[in-house]
Amino acid sequence: MNLKTDIQNCRICAERFAATATRHAPRPVVWFEGTPRILIAGQAPGLRVHEAGKPFWDRSGDRLRDWLGLDATTFYDRAQVAIVPMAFCFPGYDAGGSDLPPPPICRQTWHDRVMAELGEVPLTLLVGGYAHRWHLGTKANVTATVQGWRAHAPRVFPLPHPSWRNTAWLKKNPWFADDLLPALQARVKDALQ
Repeated sequence: MNLKTDIQNCRICAERFAATATRHAPRPVVWFEGTPRILIAGQAPGLRVHEAGKPFWDRSGDRLRDWLGLDATTFYDRAQVAIVPMAFCFPGYDAGGSDLPPPPICRQTWHDRVMAELGEVPLTLLVGGYAHRWHLGTKANVTATVQGWRAHAPRVFPLPHPSWRNTAWLKKNPWFADDLLPALQARVKDALQ
């Protein structure tokens, strides 16, 4: 078997997910192949992505594609864009309806192998705090990490999660749209050429 098939068949979190408020079965969403030009390192699929089996197949994905200046066809071209979250499955909701964090066992089991298979990717986008902490080794909060984006560019761009829940954050931090997004979109175009 190959790595993608191994991940798709993974069930190490079956008992963990059965104990969540959603009581769902694992459904790893695996989206990479070959040597992509862009790596999107996120946190974990949400419920809509779990149901669809396609990453960022929700309003967050619409916002992320807009940030990147990419149409859906390019975004979902696995030869161009790899999407590798910290956990490949939807972690579920807690009793209060909040997202559970990505189970560390997924990253511990798969992440190094996936990164080795992908090799050197020209552009890496780190979406959300879990990805920031693992890939950058930072303990800073999301705002501080994203504000410091120039220290990582042009190869790495830390981003907030594109969730609708972060709309207030985006309004409070206009520098994100004014400064970071134009530089990011130019770098995405360059990486895809």
